[in-house]
Amino acid sequence: MGASLSTPAAPTVRAEAMMAAPPQGCPMHQEAQPVKECPMHQAQPVKASPPAECPMHQAAAGPVHQDRAYDFVECPMKAAEGTKSDIDPANMMPPPNQVPAQDQPFALHLAREESTIPRHNTEKNWVYPSEQMFWNAMLRKGWRWREDDLGAKDMTNIIKIHNTNNEQAWQEILKWEALHAGECPCGPTLKSFGGKAKEFSPRARFRHWMGYELPFDRHDWIIDRCGKEVRYVIDYYDGEINKDNYQFSILDVRPAYDSLGAVWDRMKVTWMRWTS
Repeated sequence: MGASLSTPAAPTVRAEAMMAAPPQGCPMHQEAQPVKECPMHQAQPVKASPPAECPMHQAAAGPVHQDRAYDFVECPMKAAEGTKSDIDPANMMPPPNQVPAQDQPFALHLAREESTIPRHNTEKNWVYPSEQMFWNAMLRKGWRWREDDLGAKDMTNIIKIHNTNNEQAWQEILKWEALHAGECPCGPTLKSFGGKAKEFSPRARFRHWMGYELPFDRHDWIIDRCGKEVRYVIDYYDGEINKDNYQFSILDVRPAYDSLGAVWDRMKVTWMRWTS
């Protein structure tokens, strides 16, 4: 989805002109001042680093949409306006995933919320998409807006439900990973994830044969357990929305049957549930 320390602004360099100086009213005689509203211009406390053996100390490239995510967490208005690194010199446009879609009926927020989910090989957390990014993603999947579909307020609620679902899923994964706290004192990190809405898991199919509903969505999350890659399957079932905390889905989270260790974990948890 960790706060990063800001870099102090470089001192202004005044070039000595070889010709006559421009009039005093010209803007180059005034020093540019940083935007004080953005929190990156304020000193941040230094956080203690995890133990050196933890994998997040190893730098690695992450998903493209996460590269500039913290710009939109810290100061979304400035990030949207763009700096030299924000604008594509080929078309002078900001990042595509934050651009309003053609014929979009209303403006959407660009701000992004930081999750509590550690991002693998970094000291930061994953960052959730903005309302605009979510809208554009739905369009890419073939969805088209109709006047009676939803409004701007609905998109705000959708983002809150989406973020709450992911936080809930991570907490369920941490319960499973508690079985391995001894071998991974740093705790797990999330490497990648993907949706498989139409690829029902064997467990979901079995439940359906017994008369239960199929999940409306499925995700596979790949976590890193201090160097060991583990896949988790998450089935999402419809539930009643809690308007106080935006919990909506009933989640079925468990490690995939990819190894004997995962089979053993599921056997242990089943036994614990039956005997508790």
